Amino acid sequence: MLTDSNLYARLLQTSIAQKTLGEGKQVHAHIIKTGCELDFSLGKFLLHMYAKCASMVDAHQIFDRMPVPNEFSWNTLIQGYAKCGNIEDARQVFDRMPNKNEFSWNTIIEGYAKCGKIELARQMFDEMPVRDAFSWNIMVGEYVKCGRMLDARQLFDKMTERNEISWNLMIAGCVRHGHSEEALRLLSEMQGMNMKEDKFIFASVLSACSALAALDQGRQVHARIITSGINWDVFLGGSLLDMYAKCGRMNDAVEVFESMPERDDCMWTALITGYVNCGSIENAYRIFGRMPEQNVVSWNAMISGHVKNGQDEDALTLYCKMQRAGIRADKVTLASVISACVGIKALEQGKQIHAHISKTNFVFDIVVGSALADMYAKCGRTEHACQLFDEMPDRDRISWNTMITVYANCGRISDARRVFDEMQEKNVVSWNAMIVGYAQNGHAMEALKLFCQMQTVDVKLDEVTLASILSSCANIAGLGQGKQVHALISKTISQSDIVVGSTLVDMYAKCGSIDNARQLFDEMLVRDRVSWNAMIIGYAQNGNGQEALQLFEKMLQSLMMPNDITFIGVLSACSHAGLVSEGHYYFHSMSEDHCIVPMADHYACMVDLLGRAGCLDEAECFIHNMPFKPDTMLWGSLLSACRLHCNIELGKRTAERLFELDPQNSGPYTLLSNMYAAAGKWDDAVRVRQMMKDRGVKKRPGCSWIEVKNTVYSFTAEERSNPQMEAIYEILERLDGQIKEAGYMPDMDLVLHDVEEEDKENILCHHSEKLAMAFGLMNTSPGAPIRIFKNLRVCIDCHTATKFISRITEREIIIRDGSRFHHFKDSVCSCGEYW
Repeated sequence: MLTDSNLYARLLQTSIAQKTLGEGKQVHAHIIKTGCELDFSLGKFLLHMYAKCASMVDAHQIFDRMPVPNEFSWNTLIQGYAKCGNIEDARQVFDRMPNKNEFSWNTIIEGYAKCGKIELARQMFDEMPVRDAFSWNIMVGEYVKCGRMLDARQLFDKMTERNEISWNLMIAGCVRHGHSEEALRLLSEMQGMNMKEDKFIFASVLSACSALAALDQGRQVHARIITSGINWDVFLGGSLLDMYAKCGRMNDAVEVFESMPERDDCMWTALITGYVNCGSIENAYRIFGRMPEQNVVSWNAMISGHVKNGQDEDALTLYCKMQRAGIRADKVTLASVISACVGIKALEQGKQIHAHISKTNFVFDIVVGSALADMYAKCGRTEHACQLFDEMPDRDRISWNTMITVYANCGRISDARRVFDEMQEKNVVSWNAMIVGYAQNGHAMEALKLFCQMQTVDVKLDEVTLASILSSCANIAGLGQGKQVHALISKTISQSDIVVGSTLVDMYAKCGSIDNARQLFDEMLVRDRVSWNAMIIGYAQNGNGQEALQLFEKMLQSLMMPNDITFIGVLSACSHAGLVSEGHYYFHSMSEDHCIVPMADHYACMVDLLGRAGCLDEAECFIHNMPFKPDTMLWGSLLSACRLHCNIELGKRTAERLFELDPQNSGPYTLLSNMYAAAGKWDDAVRVRQMMKDRGVKKRPGCSWIEVKNTVYSFTAEERSNPQMEAIYEILERLDGQIKEAGYMPDMDLVLHDVEEEDKENILCHHSEKLAMAFGLMNTSPGAPIRIFKNLRVCIDCHTATKFISRITEREIIIRDGSRFHHFKDSVCSCGEYW
């Protein structure tokens, strides 16, 4: 016969197990009502029940009524407060506890960690007098959860005794946080200590092999599982199947799948995904059709598989079938079908999906909202994208990053920066999006400033960051800053990386340091087509036509197949070097020898080549015989050639074509006006200028940049804002006198204003490149090269003057204009007067 006390104890144990606070309180009330003595045993059960049910006020009242609480009671109260998140109350009870044991310490340590107070947890851990394996595992596990793998590894290495849980925590943590190679090293270390693996460790290691596509290590783990005698289940079998599938070994994956007596949804989906990733959609459909029950995850695998394989229309068709099958789409489904709409620019279908999403309350889901914003932006509906973003109550970094990219891609760079500045938590993608946005929109200086700011925060640079910033350095010929980034790359990222190596080659070439570019190219252990193209185009831009062609032949000898970009570099080299016959040969070689169909860029190179060589009639016929309609680039090349060779009649016809195609572009107006002015036809020149004014066309101002001591300075014609301007004009006046004594004659025909001769000379003397040149002479060491970047084509007078200045000052002067590089040294330019 049970006593009342025993009966109450049994009832309270049931409430504890089931966490039924109401029933527990009824038992407590009955105890009070019957006047049953609240002995130590009942008090202990009541305390445990209230603590387990998170009723800490009641628990503490019971605890206070205990005459002498034992260790269990103290620990129960501490644990109750800790599990409720009331860590400070737990700490107060802990500090009052007379005889703390390992459980007390472990509870308070775990409580601090779960409240996000990892440093206080570590402090308590360090103060703990005696630690067992459980104590160590708690602290290591909490570091792993926070992603602090270095701290976790350091603590793990200090452990005097590690059990299977310790190894499991570290190996699983490494896999979860992207350190798969470290996970495999830990497994090897564990095996060296004769520790026995369990199925959880094997599953984690197989995930590491999957992430690394490490088939050989995966096979070794498979063999180890077999010899260990561990029973196969869907958890372990699914991990093995996933490893083989992600390594592209679908036959092995199918063998594992067919050998399993039981299969769960994860195994079916892993096999489908494996076939999808291999591009075998038919086999994926076959497995999909065999599934006992197709759930949303398997449908998602098929739909996303179509999207990954560029079969966007098929993805949308399958989505419709899914709806007819009565399967409710989730956010993964919706993100995939929205991506499919982007792929085929199916705006109307995207709008229909948006309407459906609105009805299912998914519209403000972060993932779906970001996908919709991206879809509208890429389909040219930027305002819809912005409206969606503004209406999202919750935004994650993906949605913020999407909007930065959206604004940057449509040229709204100030809006992109506003979104960037409003972000509370930025990751490397956020910084990259903003830096790339600046670089692509011609704001190289802002990109460089933001890069400097990025280095002051705790964000790890990646290849995208460095490639974007090197591009910005190249765009303003910032060789000094480019070299600083190169030094940073040497410390953070392997230069053996093909992308990084190719970007460095491109940067040095675009900054006019062609020897450094070639040295880096030669030092690359592995080169891809991008590497070869960067070097060939670099030679072409710097006027080294023969070197570009020699390198192209070497590329062919290395069995590296050229592409359309390669031939742009080759034809540009022919154009800049005046190699007409070679240009014809390589142009025809594209289709005859390499099966590459010439595009507009290649025809433009040929027109440029023929035009520079004075073959203007042939260039015009070449345009008329093209297989597609000529664009502004082609007619622009011909017009530049007309200006160079003073062919006013053809120039007039060509300019009129350009006026029709791009009426707001100031370039054709300026070139035609220059041609009339050079021929002394001032009335015609004034007429063209008036035409510009009447049509509201604004001339693009000439601007030159020069880098001095890692700072980039910009100048425009008649610049007055630089604090050294007075000294700059004095140097130019002195240089003007010196080069005239050496034989220089100003080309007055270039001055478009019908003004006095003295004023014409002043206008020529104060062009932006000459101002930058004088600034460089003032602020660099004697004999140091001067590098200038100009946004427009350098004029004939500045070209002639710079040759004289290079000899008088004994400097190498490198000017990169809108067309090519000019390396001036001892009165000679690398272009050979052919530009």
